Amino acid sequence: MKSILRYAWLVIGILLVFTGIIWILQGINILPGSFMMGQIEWAYYGALAVVFGALLILLRRRI
Repeated sequence: MKSILRYAWLVIGILLVFTGIIWILQGINILPGSFMMGQIEWAYYGALAVVFGALLILLRRRI
């Protein structure tokens, strides 16, 4: 059970990091293609997602 939970936290963390990077790039108007383009608040949300995802990846070792 522990290994499944650790794997799940890793997958969720990686997904959050990648999603956050996309949000940052769209928020600062580098990556086109959505309503988030050029809206700086999405860059902030992306930064939070990257930090939270990285924490999940790092803290999964304790589980």
